[in-house]
Amino acid sequence: MYYPLFIKCCELDIPVVTQVGHVASLLRSDPGRPIYIDDVALDFPELTIVGGHIGWPWTDEMIALAWKHPNVDIDSSAHAPPRFEPQFLQFLKGPGRDKCLFGTDYPLLTFERCVAGVRELDLGDEVERKFLGENAVKVYRITGSEDVHAG
Repeated sequence: MYYPLFIKCCELDIPVVTQVGHVASLLRSDPGRPIYIDDVALDFPELTIVGGHIGWPWTDEMIALAWKHPNVDIDSSAHAPPRFEPQFLQFLKGPGRDKCLFGTDYPLLTFERCVAGVRELDLGDEVERKFLGENAVKVYRITGSEDVHAG
């Protein structure tokens, strides 16, 4: 159903950001399973796909897809850094250092609170810099942002 949208995004060279994980409202969560991104990433290898909200409770699925597909990334929106799951932190510090993007859930999770939480994670300068800005600059092709600093 969304393939015409994906085709247009490929034509325009813009990424697709989609909710992954369960929904808090009384709606079905299954459409948010990250595994459904697998077919899209295979059918559209030129399409950049960002899975928002880490994919919880299917975090391992989201990590597997980001690891598998060069065109799939993860954003941490809707999750406070102190509550990041251990496997997400391990991926962020290791093979996912170029594939994880910082996000908040404003107004519930403010920018200041989330940046402070990231700084307490002991990610190291390089990973922290990539996570807080450089990866987003790359994924969203932001120009004029050679000197990205968060907070």
